[in-house]
Amino acid sequence: MSDKKNNKRLRLLGGLAVAILLPLSFYIIAKMLAKDELKLPDYYVAVGLDTVEDGGKVRYDTVYNQVDDIELVNQLGDTVYLNKDLKDKIVVVNFFFTSCKTICPDLTSNLTLLQQAFKKNDTTVHIVSISVDPEHDTVKALREYADRYKVNHDHWWFLTGDKEKVYNLARNELRLVTGEEGSGIEEFVHSQKLVLLDKERYIRGYYNGLDTAELKYCADDIIWLTLEKKRKKRK
Repeated sequence: MSDKKNNKRLRLLGGLAVAILLPLSFYIIAKMLAKDELKLPDYYVAVGLDTVEDGGKVRYDTVYNQVDDIELVNQLGDTVYLNKDLKDKIVVVNFFFTSCKTICPDLTSNLTLLQQAFKKNDTTVHIVSISVDPEHDTVKALREYADRYKVNHDHWWFLTGDKEKVYNLARNELRLVTGEEGSGIEEFVHSQKLVLLDKERYIRGYYNGLDTAELKYCADDIIWLTLEKKRKKRK
């Protein structure tokens, strides 16, 4: 097959993948809203109970973890904060490292489909890919990696920073496995999971980033979250 035909085939396959991944249409959303069928994503990681007064009666309400802010550096060399600098953004988080030869390339390729699915409304969602090998993933390495996948730098950050803070975010805030303490790069057990955070940084979904069907669920859940009313802070 000639390079010209092969490139055309790849473009067609890419277009088909994006079409499959496209989130719910506004027509479908309008119909479901009219029937009061708003399918909001669940909350994850319960951390306790709170008492709530409801019609003179006291009931218990589950308290869910809100992800703490973290300071990192992106592929453009800018110091950024997950919460402060992405205020009012829905965020999709994953963990990777640039020298990974196994799941990371496929995971990043699939995330490019998610980015394209929101191309016409890219202010809604911000993708955040955080290195689990910050000692080797310099700003230069992150920029080269991002450019390899032709990402939109305004709406997708590749981040590096303090290893202890990164691992705390992955393990204790997002509850993902990233390897044993002190393990070498070859021993990293990095996750293929995507984590969906709402505008208030509650965890609203986990998805297998290597499965396009689950990417579709993630895209749909992002749309539902844009319609959600603000939840009272309980942390």
